[in-house]
Amino acid sequence: MKKVILIPDSFKGTMSSARICSIMKDTILNHYPECEVVSIPVADGGEGSVDAFLEALGGEKVFKTVTGPYADEKVEGYYGILPGNIAVLEMAAAAALPMVGDRKDPSKTTTYGVGELLVDAANRGVKKIILGLGGSATNDAACGLAAACGVSFYNAKGEKFIPVGGTLDEVVKIDLSTMDENLKNTPIVTMCDIDNPFYGPEGAIAVYGPQKGADEKMVEVIDEKMKKLAKVIEDTTGINVQEIPGSGAAGGMGGGMAALFSSTLQMGIETVLDTVGFDELLEGADFVYTGEGRIDGQSLRGKVVIGVARRASEKGVKVNAFVGDIGDNVEGAYKEGVTGIFSINRVAVPYKEARPRAERDMALTIDNLLRYQKALGI
Repeated sequence: MKKVILIPDSFKGTMSSARICSIMKDTILNHYPECEVVSIPVADGGEGSVDAFLEALGGEKVFKTVTGPYADEKVEGYYGILPGNIAVLEMAAAAALPMVGDRKDPSKTTTYGVGELLVDAANRGVKKIILGLGGSATNDAACGLAAACGVSFYNAKGEKFIPVGGTLDEVVKIDLSTMDENLKNTPIVTMCDIDNPFYGPEGAIAVYGPQKGADEKMVEVIDEKMKKLAKVIEDTTGINVQEIPGSGAAGGMGGGMAALFSSTLQMGIETVLDTVGFDELLEGADFVYTGEGRIDGQSLRGKVVIGVARRASEKGVKVNAFVGDIGDNVEGAYKEGVTGIFSINRVAVPYKEARPRAERDMALTIDNLLRYQKALGI
């Protein structure tokens, strides 16, 4: 075995993607000391995505004091500048749910600080911006972000204001001509791994609002406000955000980015693969090692293992997936290019018992497979 690419997702609450890469690499080199091991920590758009990209590709981390989830508070935000002059941002840097603690209220929180980071990156002259959605405390449909970027929102009195979740229905006019000039000319890719619509029973506030502090009444009220905002957005841009899969991501931020910034909404793993030049890295590779905490029928919708396998299979490279749990209906994974799926839960115990064993069990599972490969002369 001369070359292996490592590109696992994190095992949420157990091991980061970078830690898994480290365990895999050490175990592989123990058996194949001359093997070229390429490690690509995976960023899913949520907290830690900037660091994952920087670890995979190198670059610079930029810090900037910006507005937090509440407009009257400041936080130390950040983003990354990758080789090739690409900026990578995560909304968790300025509008993350943990930042609000026990003060959850999606009717009042804002993405304004995320917009401030976006402007700062654009004004550095970057060629492209990658924006990760995930873990937000907000439901302002990216209006706060857009306002920070110079977009003007007006109410019925002709007054300019910054909308939040509770005032989305007050928007009667949106002026995109006032947007920051650098942003107008900078392509933005938004990492979005869900397909929820903007509003409705499966929409932004209905599905994700409760975890952000919305009770049943607030869900109903804000959902109606989202419908009204969608109409104004369509009148302004000609785009019906309700028809865009993923428009409900991060409190409607998916739809706001697509309509107001002409941003491409892309699965996180596809963004990672494109950014790291995965197709080129596959040249000469014997195997790809990937994984996630659990693989089941839902994984076939395009999460990390399947996204990786699809690309690798096009180049004829075998893919081994190491997971915590193997659920039902995973047979389709093999059709997508996965060669083998291996659970690291070696003694078949519940999650609470498996978690403290995870790192050692990961190493032992890979060790076992490598011993088998060597016996076959691979």
